[in-house]
Amino acid sequence: MYPIFTLSMRYIFVIFTLLFCSVIFAQNITVDSQSFNPQQLIEDILIDSDCIENIVVTNAQSGNFSGIEFSYGFFDGTGTSFPFESGIVMSTGRLSNVPGPNNSLSDDDAPGWDGDSDLEEILDENDTFNATILEFNFTAITNQISFRYLFASEEYQEGNSNTCLFSDLFGFLIKPSDNSEPFENIAVVPGTNTPVKVTTVTPGISGSCPPQNEAYFGSFNNTVSPINFNGQTTVLTATADIVSGVEYTIKLVIADETNFRFDSAVFLEAGSFQASRDLGQNRLLATNNPLCEGETLTLDGTVAGNNGYDWFRDGVLVQSDPVGCTNCGTYEVTQAGTYTLEVNLDGTCISNGEIAIEYSPNPVGIDIIQTECDADQDGLTFYDLLKLAADIRDNDNDLTVSNFFLSEMDAINNINPIDTPTNFENTIPNQIVYARVENPFGCFDVAELELQISNNTLNIPVIEACDFGEIDGLTTFDLDEVITAIDSQIPTGATINFFETENDAFTGNNLLNIDFDNSVPDFQTIFVKVESNNECFAISEVDLQVKFTPEVSEDETVIYCTNTFPETIRLFGGVLNDLPNNYYYEWQLNGTPLTTTTSFIDVNEIGTYTVIITDPNGCSNTRDIIVVPSEIAQIDAVDVIGSDTINTITIDASGVGDYEYALDDENGPYQDENVFNNILPGFHTVFVRDKNGCGIDSEIFSVLGFPKFFTPNGDGQNDFWQLDGINFQLYPDLEITIYDRFGKLMTRQNANSSGWDGNYNGSLMPNSDYWFTAEFGDGRTFTGHFALKR
Repeated sequence: MYPIFTLSMRYIFVIFTLLFCSVIFAQNITVDSQSFNPQQLIEDILIDSDCIENIVVTNAQSGNFSGIEFSYGFFDGTGTSFPFESGIVMSTGRLSNVPGPNNSLSDDDAPGWDGDSDLEEILDENDTFNATILEFNFTAITNQISFRYLFASEEYQEGNSNTCLFSDLFGFLIKPSDNSEPFENIAVVPGTNTPVKVTTVTPGISGSCPPQNEAYFGSFNNTVSPINFNGQTTVLTATADIVSGVEYTIKLVIADETNFRFDSAVFLEAGSFQASRDLGQNRLLATNNPLCEGETLTLDGTVAGNNGYDWFRDGVLVQSDPVGCTNCGTYEVTQAGTYTLEVNLDGTCISNGEIAIEYSPNPVGIDIIQTECDADQDGLTFYDLLKLAADIRDNDNDLTVSNFFLSEMDAINNINPIDTPTNFENTIPNQIVYARVENPFGCFDVAELELQISNNTLNIPVIEACDFGEIDGLTTFDLDEVITAIDSQIPTGATINFFETENDAFTGNNLLNIDFDNSVPDFQTIFVKVESNNECFAISEVDLQVKFTPEVSEDETVIYCTNTFPETIRLFGGVLNDLPNNYYYEWQLNGTPLTTTTSFIDVNEIGTYTVIITDPNGCSNTRDIIVVPSEIAQIDAVDVIGSDTINTITIDASGVGDYEYALDDENGPYQDENVFNNILPGFHTVFVRDKNGCGIDSEIFSVLGFPKFFTPNGDGQNDFWQLDGINFQLYPDLEITIYDRFGKLMTRQNANSSGWDGNYNGSLMPNSDYWFTAEFGDGRTFTGHFALKR
């Protein structure tokens, strides 16, 4: 049990005045962890109400800083910008680190400084350290208590994503002292059960986390802050409903979470722990729940018993109901202010209540007329009521048009809204519907929207286009021609859109491209919709006509035999769907215009001929005729490799044609390959033909071979031996030498020889094998042997 501090409150504050008069004009708060024990801090500093009794501090926990200071104590903010003039401060570090300026990191630890299991359990957290605790019992003769506090922390770091992730913990835990109910945390975001901490009361960090309960965030602190913490909340109020006369335990606790780094503190305003009367939630612009202009609010502070009630607005008494009055305890709010209630409980003590009220001006809706097009001009059509919502709210982006209604009373009462405002069909001409215009706080006005129809018509000529590409009645129309045609008939700045059906035009669905491909061959009707000031000015038909266009043959490629130059070939324009002489012709060669204007042209020049064929209606079609060269082949050489029946013949031919080859027969068969194999010895003719019909070239060649035997018996059959296919004109230097099997020279043959007759110096040579060598004079040599038989 801590010693009871017996000085009266009046005397205490006189001492405070003397002690701290020297710091009245200081910029930073001051702290004192030695002058007041825990009982004095609670009973004489925090609590200021005769309605609260039996105050006993049962537990106090602090970091051990060698006994010279604690982590809790008294603070004085007189003369500073801090919201509280004085009170109790509890920190997760040494108290001397709490005062400003904010130019160092409060980052304390102490040996054996534990966390708190009750705090962990009720906040569903773990790993707490460095818990500072003030726990006490009390009784009250009212049904509610409250006190004011502010939370500050080094873990508020402007622009740092860690602010989104980490926070120390604190709580104000209350329960009946007999433990009949568990602890309840009353350090919560107003109107919620969310514990107050860095990550739940924050303006957010751009790119890292969004704002959370931003209305209750006070500020990030600069270096001239009166406290040494990076950020703080606004002033908050902790409130608890209790049972009169029942003893309660309240545990004020703050602790580091996960580690001891980056200290936090909670400040409790002196004298703010009072018996209170709940007057309801503050109605403020910052919390999006102010009263609306002209709205009233009845505050009810009634407490059972023989009581009196004094109502104050901004500190000025506005209503007083003496003790013993009947049907009193309420007050009707009609203007903004901070309303304070003092309830005189049967002349024994005072219970307090407070509520702040702000008003929002009502929005102003604009009455407007909406005009839409009407197909049958009966005054009934479809309207998108939201289309002019911006005009109704006078282009104020802070306002919304929440709904439309058939009657003004329904709009006022916000009942029976129109189900389909984007496709509403009026039931009577010039019908009026009602728009409910609201600001962000739900304050509203009702505006009239009169629904009228347009009777404007547009004079639009038939839009024509030629049939390009395949002649099928389908083409591309340039709808800019429509815009040009109606430009003088419509308001300046009007919006023009095109639709394939009238229904699409009315609903605004399925807009067409300005380059429109018709879907109905030859003739189609589409619709143009003109809107001005977001209203329908006119809907009119647009007739699209596909003009007759010459149909021509496909592009083609033709051959010109250059070996026939200067002979010409005739190219035709190629009209398919009419007589050729019904059109105008333009001819070009490789893009250069020619003078010919007839349906055909005679040419002998290679290139791309383009013909443009134009109908009298102006529609043209074009095709290209590509003239490519070809010519008769020039045989450059016939190469024979090998002899006798084992040989390869290769024909080398030059020219710009596409050639094929035949042997010994001009009529073929022809082959694409220029190589022939294993041709019989003798004289042959090769034919090279241009596939494009430009002609045939030919050349005679020979394949050398030799007889295997000869019979020089004078019967006229095989009487001489000579090479087959010999042609001394082709081989003028050819010389053939014949030997017997012993190498003896028998004869030499050349261009003047007719063959060997089997004699040597007039003597008949015997039957035997003989050898020969053929020398071509160009380094080539051919050898073999044959038999002589008589």
